[in-house]
Amino acid sequence: MGIIERIKEIEAEMARTQKNKATEYHLGQLKAKIAKLRTQLLEPPKGSSGGGDGFEVTKFGHGRVALIGFPSVGKSTLLTMLTGTHSEAASYEFTTLTCIPGIIHYNDTKIQLLDLPGIIEGASEGKGRGRQVIAVAKSSDIVLMVLDASKSEGHRQILTKELEAVGLRLNKRPPQIYFKKKKTGGISFNSTLTLTHVDEKLCYQILHEYKIHNAELLFREDATVDDLIDVIEGNRKYMKCVYVYNKIDVIGIDDVDKLARQPNSVVISCNLKLNFDRLLAKMWEEMGLVRVYTKPQGQQPDFGDPVVLSADRGGCSVGDFCNHIHRSLMKEVKYVLVWGTSARHYPQHCGLGNVLNDEDVVQIVKKKDKEGEGRGRFKSHSTAPARISDREKKAPLKQ
Repeated sequence: MGIIERIKEIEAEMARTQKNKATEYHLGQLKAKIAKLRTQLLEPPKGSSGGGDGFEVTKFGHGRVALIGFPSVGKSTLLTMLTGTHSEAASYEFTTLTCIPGIIHYNDTKIQLLDLPGIIEGASEGKGRGRQVIAVAKSSDIVLMVLDASKSEGHRQILTKELEAVGLRLNKRPPQIYFKKKKTGGISFNSTLTLTHVDEKLCYQILHEYKIHNAELLFREDATVDDLIDVIEGNRKYMKCVYVYNKIDVIGIDDVDKLARQPNSVVISCNLKLNFDRLLAKMWEEMGLVRVYTKPQGQQPDFGDPVVLSADRGGCSVGDFCNHIHRSLMKEVKYVLVWGTSARHYPQHCGLGNVLNDEDVVQIVKKKDKEGEGRGRFKSHSTAPARISDREKKAPLKQ
């Protein structure tokens, strides 16, 4: 029996099992088995080099955004509108067969937008090049899930289910669970609050399903069985997702208002070019990019070319800013002057751990060289050799 058949068999057993206090241990074990099988499904086959038929797209710019959705929802048209890059668009499905990149120039930054082929139900199992599409989505900073406003809401649930099946968690934060494997000592179970979804026995059974018999487990929140399995697996990626409802020009204003009020949702119309500015503003907000401008000593700030930082790509502290410019710069920094919303007064002396905000201005003051020490006439500018034997001999005096 193949992995996909075993997953479907376990899902059928879970559907038949009644959910109550007596069956929660059995259901927890079944969920752990499914998670293990899906991890095996994503692994490359044995004996291969690990490579496959993927989309080779080089990372470019200050951020990467992936367009995901069903066929014929307007992804290619949206890419063409926002970036100017031509992507084939037609009235039939699966017009786009590969990954087409484009660049959005927004707020002095360059954001890479990827038009991916449409995915269908069963994409997590490899149908319709689904695995390649989801692999590129995993390498992105955020996901734009493009949906047809005239279709049913079930499309959003299907896409979310397919992405969660391969380890993508949309608009969620990592669970506050401390987990560490040990060599000896058994299983240590603790919690800082009352747990309502799991108990010690259920955690032991799930850990034994993974053949883990020595570990430390500490719950800092009231987590569920799925959260515990995600922490044990350790390969989940937590991403932000913006739900983009296209084709709002074919539905009523009441339906548009209902869709627009949903969390993390933006309504647009590629046909009438409606609400693109709101989409770009929402995308910028979710990406959390921080623009930092440099100021040389005694000169005006350079507002032309900012240094772009983000929490997902290295961090937004002063130390991260120095590393972004050059790796050796941190060793030479004496102190840093900061102007902007992160400073309490202008300018503020900051250390390397200070977190910068968007549109801050930074001036780096380096340590002075040790060669030029001394004052006045005692200051040495000579580069002559220090040893007497190395000095040049003076010309003899005239007789």
